[in-house]
Formats: sequence, C-alpha cells, structure tokens
Amino acid sequence: MTMQMNNYFSGAAHNLHTVRDFLRFAVSRFNQTQLFFGHGSSNAYDEAAYLILHTLHLPLDRLEPFLDARMTDMECAEVMSIIQRRVEQRIPAAYLTHEAFLGEFSFYVDERVIVPRSFIAELLLEQLAPWIAEPEQVGSVLDLCTGSGCLAILAAHAFPNASVDAVDLSPDALSVAERNVTDYNLQDRVHLIESDLFDKLNGNQYDLIISNPPYVDAASVAGLPQEYLHEPKLALGSGNDGLDATRIILKHAAQHLTENGVLVVEIGHNREVLEAAYPDLPFTWLDVSAGDQYVFMLHRNDLI
Repeated sequence: MTMQMNNYFSGAAHNLHTVRDFLRFAVSRFNQTQLFFGHGSSNAYDEAAYLILHTLHLPLDRLEPFLDARMTDMECAEVMSIIQRRVEQRIPAAYLTHEAFLGEFSFYVDERVIVPRSFIAELLLEQLAPWIAEPEQVGSVLDLCTGSGCLAILAAHAFPNASVDAVDLSPDALSVAERNVTDYNLQDRVHLIESDLFDKLNGNQYDLIISNPPYVDAASVAGLPQEYLHEPKLALGSGNDGLDATRIILKHAAQHLTENGVLVVEIGHNREVLEAAYPDLPFTWLDVSAGDQYVFMLHRNDLI
C-alpha cells in the first residue's frame, strides 16, 4: 500500500505546476482521506494553504497573489512531500512545520509537546479582563503543565511586572519550552521548573495560577483520531473521568495562592462532571470563543 501511495503522489506531481494546482490537489486528498483538523486549522482548505505557503516561505496571510505562480521542480517536490506526510502519516501540521500560533504569537513545537490550543490563551491576550483589574499589579504567575511554554510566555506579556514559574513533569517538554522562552528573550522572567504539579514548589505563592492540564477522559482517549496519537500521552489523558490532575490542583492551589490570588484552569468537556464532583465550589466559567464550558476561575478564598 505504501509503495502504491508513493507512486500515486509521484505520478500526480508531474501534472501539477502552480500553487493553485497543489492547493486543489491537497484539499482533495485531505478530504478524501478524512484527515482530522484540530491542531490549528479547522478545514482542509485552510490547512492546505498553510502548509503550502509555509513550505514555499511565502507570507501566510497572502495566498491570492501567488496562486498562479509556477513552482520550480525542487519546490514541487518539497510541497508534495509535506502533503504526502500529512496524508499518509496523519501528522498534525504543526509538527510538520514545527510552528504553532496562539493569536499573533508563534511557538516552536515538536512531538515532545502537545500542539498549543488552549482557550486560556484568549483570556491572557485580554489580560484576564475584567477579572484582573490592574494587570501591572500582578507580581507572580504560575503556569502548571506548561508544555511548550506558550501560556507562560503569554502571561509574561500580559503581566509585564510578573515573574512566571513554568512547571512541567516532562524534561523533554521543558527543553521545548526553553527554546521558546529564549526566542522571546524572557529568560530573566520565565523560570522553568521540572515538577509534578506543585511537588517541588516549596510553598511558593502566586497572584495568579493558570493551568491547561491533561483532561481527556479514558473513553475519549480510546477514541482519539490518529493525529492525536503523535502527541505525548502524558499530556492528554487524566484518569477515568479526565479530572485526576484537576483534583490535585484544586486540593493544593489555595496554599500556593496569595491572599487575593486567582486560579484559572481549562478542563475541556468536563464541566458537568466537575460540578457534580465539587457541588460546593463556586466556579466562575469564563467566556471564550467556544463558549463558557471550558475554563473556570476560582479565588483563593473559594478554595479554603
């Protein structure tokens, strides 16, 4: 089958000459093979356009002027190769390009970290308004399960006077985070810590704790599309109901928050399960682009 696919892509390449040709071909193949889009793009057209423009080193927001440009033989080979890898291996586009975006922020990624896609990013881009009235007064931030370091970096930009601790259990993930922190020249403000959640924080307290922890329940993990299998298992599943990590965060967060500190956690599709497990906690559900089901906020006093 692999040899047949190689022959198929090789044969097709001889009949494709322009960006428009390759765009049409890629969209057709992506739809035909029913790729899953959940790591940046939401449909075959956007993903094909992104992969082609990135491979050709063209501006990612300017497809139209280049549609009818003829490509060199080397360019054709490079574009066909990335299309073929996306189709045959089901590798998320971000791993193929080693690039992921949150708003206008770009981050290096590879298969040592999950592809950044947190709704908390939207909130940080707005400095968590109106819940944090004076962003300049935030002096310390903790990012639990930092992965690529993306939320820690966004927090450093959102709260310019804050020192940010970025924690992850995986040394591989922290290596990726270190690269991103260096790229943004934030080594003096973002501190990477290898720790299983709060274990090695020695009682440190923070004005703000953010976390996008593992939250996929066991049934959903078993049914994940193939694209997700390229991501670290450690960063996806969290017990039978998806709340194992969140339970630990809720148990220990209060002792790591300052007097007026705030906790913000993303929990995927687990709102109903979480509220049933903690009926006495006054969760505030924050509005993001997908609705008010995915990110909750609690004040320190709510957790005591």
